[in-house]
Amino acid sequence: MRKFLILGTAIGLLMGTAARADDLTFAVAGPLTGPLATIGDQFKQGAQAAADAINAKGGVMGRQIALQFEDDQCDPKQAVSIANRIAAAGIQFVDGHACSGSSIPASAVYAENGTLMMTPASSNPVLTDAAAANGWANIMRLYTRDDAQGAFIGPWIAKEYAGKNVAVLHDKSAYGQGIADAVRATMNQNGLKEVMAEGINAGEKDYNALVTKLKDAKVDVVYFGGYHPEAGLILRQAAEQGYTFQMIMPDSIASPEFWQVAGPAGEGTLFVFPSDPQAKPEAKEAVEKITAAGFKPDGFTLFSYAVIQAFAQGIERAGSDDPTAVAAALKNGQPIETVVGTVTFDEKGDLKNASYDINRWSNGTYAPIAK
Repeated sequence: MRKFLILGTAIGLLMGTAARADDLTFAVAGPLTGPLATIGDQFKQGAQAAADAINAKGGVMGRQIALQFEDDQCDPKQAVSIANRIAAAGIQFVDGHACSGSSIPASAVYAENGTLMMTPASSNPVLTDAAAANGWANIMRLYTRDDAQGAFIGPWIAKEYAGKNVAVLHDKSAYGQGIADAVRATMNQNGLKEVMAEGINAGEKDYNALVTKLKDAKVDVVYFGGYHPEAGLILRQAAEQGYTFQMIMPDSIASPEFWQVAGPAGEGTLFVFPSDPQAKPEAKEAVEKITAAGFKPDGFTLFSYAVIQAFAQGIERAGSDDPTAVAAALKNGQPIETVVGTVTFDEKGDLKNASYDINRWSNGTYAPIAK
């Protein structure tokens, strides 16, 4: 018997389209409001575009996809609350969550209720490692892991900035600290030791004391595990002090809001992101349609789109909408065709063979650099 535990104050439901009794309803969970709402909008736009495209071709085994959008604000308590509501509503597939700090606690609720959760953004290895250790078969990730990203960028930093003063900062979140620790470990293994490593408090408006500390330590390069609001403020306040350094980030700043916060101080900022999904031939039609509708499919947009595609193909492959059967069908080694390319999953539900680009922000846009 499935158990439902309703926690916290209910958050208003945001329905994508009115669901009919025979529809397949998927939940899309992410930060639709708050400082990281740009990421939630990417989730929403990508998922809706995918559902529209699949529905226009007849749906999934003759059934149309309906979406229910849920706002967790990247807050762990909110995430658990909406996970319980999703499970209580009988929704068996979740495209989400975004922040690892939300995905990890929410995953326990989904596991208990047999819901298939597939995140298009959360990268902390604990998510799928803990699921595997607990025997939870329905927790998956259509995105990369921090340890894989660390193994990619840590050695590059060690080589590129040998002899430089490097600081490693994080925002104390599961995502930010997880990726910073992974990068620092591989950077150290490749011969470069940081001169400073510490956490900051996310959400603050004044990082001048931190900037002064970096300046006094003669830091040339900062790797920051965190999100775009804090990254932009740190850079802008450093520029106001007449101090510049090379900032390197993980995937979280693949958002136009980074430049809105940082302005010209963001020039030259580097970040790692999975190899440009918008440039893949499989994404061409989706990118054109999303762009024509007035939205640029940056960041996690196409990964959210790909999750909906994976659910649809998994249901068809399993011949059933039972989430456990669908998860097994997705993890059987056969490829899934998505807008981010052909993907396969390992036994834990993680992507196999992820690849990355190093991107540079310049004049309000970003593009991969030659490595």
